[in-house]
Amino acid sequence: MEKAETKGAAFDFYGKLSLTKAVPLGLQHVLAMFVGNLTPILIITGACGIGAGSEFAELQVDLLQNAMLVAGIVTLVQLYAIGPVGGKVPIIMGTSSGFIGVFNSVAKVMGGGIAGYGAIMLASVLGGLFETVLGFLLKPLRRFFPAVVTGTVVLSIGLSLVSVGVNSFGGGNMAADFGSIENLALGALVTVVIIAFKHGTKGMTSASSILIGIIAGYIASAVMGLFLSPTGITADGVEYTKAWVLNWDKVAEASWFSIPKLMPVPLVFDLRAIVPVLIMFIVTAVETVGDISGVMEGGMGREATDSELSGGVICDGLGSSFAALFGVLPNTSFSQNVGLVAMTKIVNRHALATGAVFLVFCGLLPKLAALISIMPQSVLGGAAVMMFSSIVISGIQLITKEPLTARNITIVSTALGLGYGIGANGAVIAGLPEAVQLIFGGSGIVPAAILAIVLNIVIPREKEA
Repeated sequence: MEKAETKGAAFDFYGKLSLTKAVPLGLQHVLAMFVGNLTPILIITGACGIGAGSEFAELQVDLLQNAMLVAGIVTLVQLYAIGPVGGKVPIIMGTSSGFIGVFNSVAKVMGGGIAGYGAIMLASVLGGLFETVLGFLLKPLRRFFPAVVTGTVVLSIGLSLVSVGVNSFGGGNMAADFGSIENLALGALVTVVIIAFKHGTKGMTSASSILIGIIAGYIASAVMGLFLSPTGITADGVEYTKAWVLNWDKVAEASWFSIPKLMPVPLVFDLRAIVPVLIMFIVTAVETVGDISGVMEGGMGREATDSELSGGVICDGLGSSFAALFGVLPNTSFSQNVGLVAMTKIVNRHALATGAVFLVFCGLLPKLAALISIMPQSVLGGAAVMMFSSIVISGIQLITKEPLTARNITIVSTALGLGYGIGANGAVIAGLPEAVQLIFGGSGIVPAAILAIVLNIVIPREKEA
């Protein structure tokens, strides 16, 4: 009897799970989101001219360290809740990539620099507080988010991530050897190992299939480094390091311990940053509702409750304000990990919390963070292509919870065909004002969500026979 309970604990949010079983399950989540948690900061600091190679390169390193610490702390709050803050849902929090378009524009308008980044940070503090208010008002607004709407949002999130997973599978589209045989073989190996352990074994090895696949990818990369050339020559005659190479020097150079810095960048008040960022936080609230709905449907087979959605959005908001005080971009629910939960069905809070604690350690121990950061993109891609597609399945499951009436089919097909289609092909709205392009052109999720909400309100429901 005890053995059966232990076996099922990983699939129970409140289940009691031993540390030896919780650690590998939590580590899967860290590996799935580690690169995505840091990438937005690399992009925006670069846009502000405070990235690698600048006089503020050390500041960028501090911000990356803070990003890991903040993600771990905010995830723990989301999992366990402090009063109304936190939904007690199996969600991993991390640095949002949804704000990249708006922040890039703000950096351009303000001329970048420390002042530009400081304006982004103050806008994030205020935007986070604004989203917090939305979280408290979510219960009366819940009627605008039936399964057909949240399912469409979740489906859009999954579709938007599929191309991200495929790009990683090929080695990262910025890599000089993107799509090389080595990268594709490495990604395929990880995928095959995951499938083999997921469906060919039982118990912990099956539940930890993502982690096992990624470890296999690491080992394969090390072996490839022994037998294959780690460098190549571009068509222009420039030598480059291949994307699958493990950069052990980065681990060796990293320090063992470092204390994160509070307020590393002075906050700057500027309405040019505040207004567009506030609008994006409304969009973020809708995405978080979709993420929580997706993880509850995909991982626990039920719809999210009012308190779970409200607490989750409140945590999103306050977590983003908290992150900005450490110079980190908004922290929101991480869709990558929603896919991991949907695929593995592992929702145990203790397991996810060990991953969050590991992130905190990464923020305090740079050498540990460096060890994870050298993971080749194709290794992550081998797992991501499956995880992201699982989000699509969760969206379909939500949509089909209600009968596929003519009304619901119209809502979903219009939101996806027109809304998601326009957002995923931003050139279509190139003639519209820049503010509209920033909100609707960066991702298909936003216009799809708005169209689904509006259509659900204006299209009358069918009368019951």
